[in-house]
Amino acid sequence: MYAIPLSATLDAELRPLEPWQAPEFLAHIDRARPNTDPWIPWASGSADLESARETLQRYADRQAADTGRLYGIWLDGTLVGGVMFVKFDTRFGNCEIGVWTEAAGEGHGLVSAAVRHLLDYALVERGLQRAEWLSSTLNTRSGAVAKRVGMRLDGVLRSYFPHNGIRHDKEVWSILADEWASIR
Repeated sequence: MYAIPLSATLDAELRPLEPWQAPEFLAHIDRARPNTDPWIPWASGSADLESARETLQRYADRQAADTGRLYGIWLDGTLVGGVMFVKFDTRFGNCEIGVWTEAAGEGHGLVSAAVRHLLDYALVERGLQRAEWLSSTLNTRSGAVAKRVGMRLDGVLRSYFPHNGIRHDKEVWSILADEWASIR
């Protein structure tokens, strides 16, 4: 297995998150619910060991098909968040990145560092043309990460997504390969 350091000053790393880690993932998601449940349907759906394993298996299957991937962020040996390719489309050269964290993972720059690794992988190593980021307009922390890594706000999709009884407006952020090359 591999691990990518995320900080020069903290014991933090980015690693694949796989089905065999379902107990650790579920414990993390339980701690992260205040941060995830308002925004992320799959996190709400990971409510017990079986559904947590199913979530991780779904992304393992997407990784095998080269259509998505899921990574965890560990801080001092504890899973505190993650990043993912929600979609990864080599045919059209586009991907969508998503993130989540629990309170212990906030404020260290770990999510931003992990997203930069995903952008390098998608736009440099794999040669995709565009990376997207969709977030509820109510989730200001998410939009701040997109902006921090150099993405531009393309626009807002009004009343785009129903979740927890609310129709969310979704911001669409993106960065193109040549833009990423100029700022990385």
